[in-house]
Amino acid sequence: MDTEAPHTQRGHSSPDEGEGRSRFAFSKTGRSARSRHAWRLTWRRAGVLGVICTVFLLLLSNFVVQPFLIPSRSMEPTLKVGDRVLVDKLAYRLGDQPRRGDLVVFDGTGSFVRERPAGHPIGELLHGAASALGLAEPADTDFVKRVVGVGGDDVVCCDAGGRIEVNGVPLEEPYLYPGDAPSKVPFRIVVPLGTLWVMGDHRSQSRDSRDHLGEPGGGMVPVEKVIGRAEWIGWPLSRWGAAGGGHG
Repeated sequence: MDTEAPHTQRGHSSPDEGEGRSRFAFSKTGRSARSRHAWRLTWRRAGVLGVICTVFLLLLSNFVVQPFLIPSRSMEPTLKVGDRVLVDKLAYRLGDQPRRGDLVVFDGTGSFVRERPAGHPIGELLHGAASALGLAEPADTDFVKRVVGVGGDDVVCCDAGGRIEVNGVPLEEPYLYPGDAPSKVPFRIVVPLGTLWVMGDHRSQSRDSRDHLGEPGGGMVPVEKVIGRAEWIGWPLSRWGAAGGGHG
């Protein structure tokens, strides 16, 4: 009689099979770790590239060309709310001077606005960086206007035809907002040397040199306060083109 006990089936995997699964699991874990490492490297490189591009744009906007967001209607129809104009910051650094008809961006501290106490440094830094990239409205002290008179000019409003005269010659101003008078405020001034008399194209909506006649400085903007000349409209794309200077 066969007394040998029958072989029973194993209820678990063979050693070889377990080894295969271990190798597969190890391989899968290794690939996952390598994939995470590759993603981290990709994001790190993207972050470094982003920082480099931001620094480059900030340097470019500080020294060469700066985007400037138009916040008001004072320069319509030439410039509209939301336009980003590109300001040439080298325009007056190579011996050239602002001329009548130029669109200039300037720091109005001391002429259009009084000196203000400094705000929170970090907030001002972040806002300054955003405005330098054209992503935020400019500082409250920055303005864009059209040069109507330069140093030595005799500017009068208005002649018998309702036009502004400069040195006895009536100005042709095709850039004025349709229906606007050249000025409803009468004035006669002689622009001191080294300063500018500036006005908005939408005269009825513009606070400009006329509004500061009775204040220290008389509404004149020192040439040294000019940041640059607005040359092009860079955004929106439908308005891409020259910013619309007109020389008198």
